[in-house]
Amino acid sequence: MFLGRVLVLAGSDSGGGAGIQADIKTITALGGYAATAITAVTVQNTLGVTGVHPIPLEVIEAQARAVLDDIGADAFKTGMLGDVGVVETVARVLASAPDVPAVVDPVMIAKGGAPLLADRAIDAVKSLMIPRAALLTPNAPEASALTGLPVETLDDQRRAGEALLALGAQAVLMKGGHVAGERVVDLLITPQGETSFEGERIDTRHTHGTGCTLASAIATGLSQGLPLTQAVARAWNYVHEAMLRAPGLGQGHGPLDHAWPVRG
Repeated sequence: MFLGRVLVLAGSDSGGGAGIQADIKTITALGGYAATAITAVTVQNTLGVTGVHPIPLEVIEAQARAVLDDIGADAFKTGMLGDVGVVETVARVLASAPDVPAVVDPVMIAKGGAPLLADRAIDAVKSLMIPRAALLTPNAPEASALTGLPVETLDDQRRAGEALLALGAQAVLMKGGHVAGERVVDLLITPQGETSFEGERIDTRHTHGTGCTLASAIATGLSQGLPLTQAVARAWNYVHEAMLRAPGLGQGHGPLDHAWPVRG
């Protein structure tokens, strides 16, 4: 399979379970090449985030330009953006390479509850990032914040997904992990229709970085030339297995086993 170059614009997680660290592990495990533009350095572990240190805007953009000018990219993946200035900077980078598909993960809150996106930046995400998304991957709280709609049922997921398409996303993966029920249903919604990805809810505390991991896995598939639905299916199965094989690290929301395909 084609290597696939993914440029990730996101925050660093010192605990290694989410953020840039999870992105690099995921992209590498799935046979892609990961490059990064770090937007913030967080101080965190499985128990939570205790510090967020933004990277200067000119440094964020310089990282991305350096990669694009030399290595290039076959897909973008965006994660933690933090504030309006970062959203504007990252959107400008994406706009400079309009033929490169972007998987936009609208990260707003860490697994432990710490805010990772300023409230005033939500409108910037809606106006600048969503229209540039080949795929938007919100969980239920994020979709609700972006649309103003409740997202508590499968029908709610569908309505919010349609609303996000109307805001300009080319496709939306409405994640159902926060929606109550014995089974988890993620809905891939496009102008052509929808595809559901469904499985038993895994009873585990090891869920740190699932959103970052899923989005990066999809971006890797797109970078390698997979059709969207196939890229999502492979990513969904990868994350499911990574959760089942979680190494049990930490005292809180533990990380996944990103490297399981390497070990077989």
